[in-house]
Amino acid sequence: MYKILISLGFFAGVLTSPALANSVTPDASQRPTVRPQLVEIQLSTSNTRFQNWVHAFRGRAIAKGIKARVFDQAFRGVKYDSAIIAKDRNQSEFTKQIWDYLDSAASPVRVKNGQAALRKHNKILTQIEARYGVEKEVVAAIWGLESAYGAQRGDIDIIEALATLAFDGRRGKFFEAQLIAALQILQSGDVKPRGMNGSWAGAMGHTQFIPTSYLAFAQDFNGDGKRDIWSNDPSDALASTASYLSKAGWRKGQPWGVEVILPKGFNFGLASRKNLKNPSDWAALGVRAASGGTVPNHGAASILLPAGASGAAFMIFNNFAVIERYNKADAYVIGVGHLSDLLAGGPPIKASWPRGYAPLSFKEKKEMQRRMIRKGFDLEKVDGIIGPMTINAIRAYQTSVGVTPDGFPSQDLLKLLKRR
Repeated sequence: MYKILISLGFFAGVLTSPALANSVTPDASQRPTVRPQLVEIQLSTSNTRFQNWVHAFRGRAIAKGIKARVFDQAFRGVKYDSAIIAKDRNQSEFTKQIWDYLDSAASPVRVKNGQAALRKHNKILTQIEARYGVEKEVVAAIWGLESAYGAQRGDIDIIEALATLAFDGRRGKFFEAQLIAALQILQSGDVKPRGMNGSWAGAMGHTQFIPTSYLAFAQDFNGDGKRDIWSNDPSDALASTASYLSKAGWRKGQPWGVEVILPKGFNFGLASRKNLKNPSDWAALGVRAASGGTVPNHGAASILLPAGASGAAFMIFNNFAVIERYNKADAYVIGVGHLSDLLAGGPPIKASWPRGYAPLSFKEKKEMQRRMIRKGFDLEKVDGIIGPMTINAIRAYQTSVGVTPDGFPSQDLLKLLKRR
């Protein structure tokens, strides 16, 4: 969901598997029709309306198979939490450049802590790798990014968080689906209501599963009869993550990507996720591994330029798309991949990043998209999100005006759009 410039709120732990969400029709009659600013919310009124919404939702939940006793226990003491709405509304405005994100995602401290976690849990991680066919370093890297190896699992009541978000209505259908799934988890007996804690966005446990992902992939790896991703023992959570990646098509032995060096005069229009070639074919075009030589034949690959023509280039394989199922941001996938490489003893990224680059603000990104649409380039909407469609449109525009088509949403690009 979100390319190159990353929404920090997105990394609060939301797994991007919306296809797993149940189909739930929300009751819009109990929701605010206009989302007021926080300063205008009168908490007592909101709580009254929220409780009315809960009463209506109770009937829908029971119709979905949730027992009345389970529902009533889950909602005991639950109230509307305006702080959660504040976090949800503000997340799009806060962005990091990919190099800043990677500085944190693959920092020396995170690598050191990850190596310690691998040593401490080597036996269980080795067993998980053998069962699911996902390298232990990859599982550990996701663990490291999602909860700092279990140190930051979140302490927010999941039922209260999801109910608040579902009532608020911005993504009501999605969050109602998650809330129903959370109630199904409680009904299964895997966790007690007040023990179901996590992030403000409803992600839970060591590797931050949303409830629908939990229902689809959670594992009882230690054999105690519960799929417990919340406890201090990370076994079930780590196995659940490996299960998720395995079912998404992980290929053991295939890298997520390999840093490459592009030849002089490289046609940047070839750097597209849709343009797949075998490494030998890329080598024929002059693309070589940053470590030297030809990239081994790990299967069809495309070239990714996360910072445009001025930063690192990667040849990415099927496993990149598998990690992307966990979280669609390119920077997150590269963060997981690069951290896993470092945990396995691999080298740092060799290329430099354009650290002097002045990023587009959220407002400027939306302006850029509006100007692209006015010029006739293919974009579905103006949302400030730099996804594949926006990147392709940028490339098409850059080609039309004779500049390097790297697809990077820079200040220079916006200046061009304003001038022409």
